[in-house]
Amino acid sequence: MTLSCAIATRVNELMHNANLTQYKLFKISGVSQSSLSDLRSQKNQKPNLSHIQQICDALNIGLSDFFNSPLFSRENITD
Repeated sequence: MTLSCAIATRVNELMHNANLTQYKLFKISGVSQSSLSDLRSQKNQKPNLSHIQQICDALNIGLSDFFNSPLFSRENITD
């Protein structure tokens, strides 16, 4: 799995857990809908860390919580 795929999967997982649509996440995070769409569809192969921070702030979690997932284990990331 690529890093961008792991990030997209994690964002989708967190959105699902918080019962948020992309529009709602845009409204509370300030990350544009096009940036969220690109992030979630893996169009951007180098995700913007500041966008991830904004998403974390909106979800009241830290970056360490975001990346504390088996998705980001060394064995799972191929790039």
